[in-house]
Amino acid sequence: MAIKRILVYPEDCLKQVAKPVKVFDDGLNDLVQDLLDTMYDAPGVGLAAPQIGVSLRVAVTDVDWRNEDGIKNHQVWINPEFLWKSDETEITEEGCLSLPEIYGDVERPSAVRLRWYDLEGKKHEQDFEGFQAVALQHEFDHLDGKVFIDYFTPLKRRMITKKLKKKYLS
Repeated sequence: MAIKRILVYPEDCLKQVAKPVKVFDDGLNDLVQDLLDTMYDAPGVGLAAPQIGVSLRVAVTDVDWRNEDGIKNHQVWINPEFLWKSDETEITEEGCLSLPEIYGDVERPSAVRLRWYDLEGKKHEQDFEGFQAVALQHEFDHLDGKVFIDYFTPLKRRMITKKLKKKYLS
C-alpha cells in the first residue's frame, strides 16, 4: 500500500481516544498494510492507527524483526483490551515514532492478558510478558490518546512538548 506520514506529538489525533473498528473489510486491510509499511520503513517495532492520523483502535507490532535474523513476524491488534495486568512491574526505556529523539524510563506491568480481534474478525485471548507486554501497553496507550511522556512529571512533559513543537510543528 503506502508509507504514511507519522504524526508528531502534540498533533490532535495523538491526544484523542480512538473509535472501535466495527467493519472488517478491504479498507481495514488497507489500513493495516499502510501501518506495516510505515512501521517497517520508520523503522519501529510498533505503530498504532492514530499515529498516521486514523482514529481507529488498530495497531501492529513486530517486536523481533530488528534482531539478527531480521525475519518479519508482525501481529495485528484490532479493538484490543487488557483483561488483566500484573502487579509486578518493570522499568524500561521507551521511545516513540511520534516523539522523535525522545527517550525515557517508564514503569509498566510486566505481564498482561489481552483480548483482541484479527483481520478476519476472529477473537483471541492470550497472556504476554516482558518486552512484548511493555510494547503492547505502549502501542495501546495511543488508542486511548496517551503517549509515553504522559508518565513523566508535568514539567518534563511541558519541556518535551515545547521542544517537539519548535522542531517539528512550527
